[in-house]
Amino acid sequence: MPIFHECQRCTACCRWPGQVRLTDAEITRLAAFTGLSESDFIQQFTRLTTDRRGLALLDKPDGACVFLDGENCAVQPVKPQQCRDFPNLWNFPGFEKICHARPRLVPPEEYEHLIRTATSRTPPPPIPNH
Repeated sequence: MPIFHECQRCTACCRWPGQVRLTDAEITRLAAFTGLSESDFIQQFTRLTTDRRGLALLDKPDGACVFLDGENCAVQPVKPQQCRDFPNLWNFPGFEKICHARPRLVPPEEYEHLIRTATSRTPPPPIPNH
């Protein structure tokens, strides 16, 4: 049976150094959510990816995501797909040692349903910051 990892929102994955790649649509949503123009958002919150083929979110000096605010994601409603897909559709070596997601054996049909629900491929609409 497949294992589904239930995220506990421990933010350990947000503290792991790496790169969160951004699509153009994600930049649009994040910029709208933060109340910035796309150009200003790109200047303030992104960097070139290591392969120089796109943009990724900046990291804080300690490697944490620039949008990690204490124990909360400051852009939770519009967080990038890569973040929504963790840990079920992507993860990194050793994630089980720091991630508090609860592994659960589930029947294949339930796994497919849980994956569709937890990692909805329909991007959320831009949400203005009020």
